[in-house]
Amino acid sequence: MRNSSSDRTTVKRIPKRGHYDRETIDAILDEAIICHVGFVVDGQPYVIPTGFARVDDLIYIHGSAASRMLRELSKGVDVCVTVTLLDGLVLARSAFHHSMNYRSVVILGKAELVTVQTEKMAALEALTDHFVPDRWKDVRPPTELEMKATSVLRLPLTEASAKIRSGPPVDDEADYALDVWAGVIPISLKHGEPIQDI
Repeated sequence: MRNSSSDRTTVKRIPKRGHYDRETIDAILDEAIICHVGFVVDGQPYVIPTGFARVDDLIYIHGSAASRMLRELSKGVDVCVTVTLLDGLVLARSAFHHSMNYRSVVILGKAELVTVQTEKMAALEALTDHFVPDRWKDVRPPTELEMKATSVLRLPLTEASAKIRSGPPVDDEADYALDVWAGVIPISLKHGEPIQDI
């Protein structure tokens, strides 16, 4: 079983929710579409949402070659990438014990600019197919000019951990006698009916 944990990615708050096996981490990454990329420029922190895709032991992100985020990350600065899937709202009998059911991943490391064209094209294919499975085979591939205008970065999954909360609310024993509805409101992300472009 592959493990990507480190001291920096060990879950401190409610450690029983921490998961370090790559099977759990990969499953969350493969289901999610959006990640948040955290980095610091001149002492100012930024957290930017963007699409991503996992391929084996790497995640790929992409965007305009003019993107400040991608330019900064390609310099080898420290980066923190987070992914969260929200599975439900947990409504307890007390306000204090309200929570959420979720599956999340934190990845730490340094991203690298992809410069080999075959890897760059394969990463763009993986990104496209991650958003909509098998979409790449139906679309025009990027032109040489589009490839030059696009940056792709890879981040290895060498330092990563998952944190998962599931199940019903956990109330104080005395609160179970309260006449207050408690339980879980499930939440899921799903595709709607496609809208044809004409």
